[in-house]
Amino acid sequence: MRKQLFFLPFLVATSLVFGQKEDSAFIKSISDEILNNGKAYDYLHQLTKGIGGRLSGSPNMVKAENWGLKVMQDIAPDKAWLQQCMVPHWVRGGKDMASATFRYVSKQDQQHELDVLALGNSDGTGNKIVSAPVVMVNSFQDLESKKDQVSGKIVFFNYKFNNTFIHTFQSYGDAVKYRGGGASAAAKYGAVGVIIRSMTHSVDNNPHTGAMRYDSAYKRIPAFAVGLQDADWLSDQLQHNTILSVQMRSNAHMLPDTIGHNVIGELTGSEFPNEVITVGGHLDSWDPGEGAHDDGAGVVQTLEILRTFRILGYKPKHTIRFVLFMNEENGGRGGDKYAEEAKAKGEKHIFALESDEGGFTPRGFGFTVPDDKFKKILTWQPLIAPYGCSEFTRGGGGSDIGPLGRTFNAPMAGFSPDSQRYFDFHHARSDVFENVNKRELELGAVNMAALLYLVDKYGL
Repeated sequence: MRKQLFFLPFLVATSLVFGQKEDSAFIKSISDEILNNGKAYDYLHQLTKGIGGRLSGSPNMVKAENWGLKVMQDIAPDKAWLQQCMVPHWVRGGKDMASATFRYVSKQDQQHELDVLALGNSDGTGNKIVSAPVVMVNSFQDLESKKDQVSGKIVFFNYKFNNTFIHTFQSYGDAVKYRGGGASAAAKYGAVGVIIRSMTHSVDNNPHTGAMRYDSAYKRIPAFAVGLQDADWLSDQLQHNTILSVQMRSNAHMLPDTIGHNVIGELTGSEFPNEVITVGGHLDSWDPGEGAHDDGAGVVQTLEILRTFRILGYKPKHTIRFVLFMNEENGGRGGDKYAEEAKAKGEKHIFALESDEGGFTPRGFGFTVPDDKFKKILTWQPLIAPYGCSEFTRGGGGSDIGPLGRTFNAPMAGFSPDSQRYFDFHHARSDVFENVNKRELELGAVNMAALLYLVDKYGL
């Protein structure tokens, strides 16, 4: 008996070492396949240059869905299908325009064109031009202090990205409330329009659009984002007592909801087919650019992981679903539908991973999991770290897998690439194929595939 007990720790240790070598070898095969033969960059070129921006409800949305299903079918998972969901249908309706009329004291009026984009889900100006003096505010608190000056004016929210946050998503989270709720906050005091400083710390003048929402208690007024150079110009004019008014014109409007689809591919589990692991990104994008980083990168990384598992002959223990979600940008209907249908079918979801932070250099993953599961995940860190994802942090997921987490209390993770350049391109005309690096994009797929392999093999 003592002899058996003596050898037991040795056998356990030997088994762990063997398992790590086996895991390391398979992850290396994933990396070699993607870096030598990867198709993600080719897929991204097809999606961005062949289709372009993919706003929910638009003809390009339909093209993207058909493209995604065709690529899935060519890779040949066990199943591939479209999952219908109703999506909002917001239309930009042409070129958005804003110009500033300004005059220094005792001089003639001059015009300055502003580089602007209407915010997503906003109402335009109809067949007229809205023209009014401008009131600049730097925060909601500043708006409260100037509320008596706002009626009949255009409010300019000049809230800047906080440069001291190293992780730039903190800057975005801090500032995005002005894009989302600025219009109704200003309309409460009688404003006739709003201009929002773009959600970026870039040095160019590209305006960055994005979703906003109206409070039904107040008038729906037009809302624009303005490029940073023009935002600084406006601020400078207003601070130097220039007589200034702005003219706004937009044809933006909402149409009735229309039919969209999630695109889903599946590898059926060999041991636990009723336990589901989900990985995905969102297929829709804003219209000014090509949606290359947001979220073409996540889409093609998802497809690349599926392709690689098939090429390597990997047969997962659990069912793995590869989902190209629809309507993350201005409604989240695809993620809601996926979770709703999973609940109705009585499915069991054990893990979900999302890529929606661009195709930049891998840094890590953020996990929303209980303590015991996070301790288990940390034992995998040495296997994944050589490929770039060395930062395993608490808190993470994504908009599309969030409903899964809430519905099933499922463990979630978000892929976290380097964030420094993401908001240079986010929701702007510069989010194009040329601004994605092939190797960075592929390394993201390597790290995501490695994590999925380990979750599938060892469970959570």
